[in-house]
Amino acid sequence: MENNVFEQMAKRYDTEDRIELAKVIVEEVRQELQNCKSSSLMDYGSGTGLVSLELSDLVDSVLLVDSSQQMLEVAKTKISNKGMTNAKVLYSDFTQETPELKADIVLMSLVLLHIPDTRKILQEMFSILNDGGKLIIIDFDKNDKINHPKVHNGFSHEELNKSLTQAGFKSTKMKTFYQGTSIFMNQDASLFISSSVKVRSVHKQQVL
Repeated sequence: MENNVFEQMAKRYDTEDRIELAKVIVEEVRQELQNCKSSSLMDYGSGTGLVSLELSDLVDSVLLVDSSQQMLEVAKTKISNKGMTNAKVLYSDFTQETPELKADIVLMSLVLLHIPDTRKILQEMFSILNDGGKLIIIDFDKNDKINHPKVHNGFSHEELNKSLTQAGFKSTKMKTFYQGTSIFMNQDASLFISSSVKVRSVHKQQVL
């Protein structure tokens, strides 16, 4: 991910537009998490925690992971100011090295578009999830108006579903849920939510 750019943006990242878009995303993800039981959530590419810190009441623990130290400093200040006891941060870039982590839910909100090798990162997320765990992706639908060397121009549902299946995920559900003005590189764009499950290993299902 473009680490240096985000380091420079950190203290001014939470603009009014980003906060409003995050509220839309939070509302959608909360619906996806409504029936989740006690669980651990890892937000990969969390930034300043605009989304995942607003989900902390639905889960036992939240781990914010980002490759920008400055973004995480902003997130830590929010955690401290809110007196949150079930949230912490981790400085890491899984495209370079993946630490030994486990989670019941992995969230990637507007992150996948910044990662060149999407299939590799999806495989990493599959490994991190506990059996029966869920990967939730929020990102932009494919947008032909976008052409930038550093980001994908969104994703088609068919292509992403194929990549998720190849990574080992099952039961993928995907839908477009929001259409916004000038939200993607100053272009009008739509957001989708994808939910996929890491199915329990067959040998673990057998009664011993």
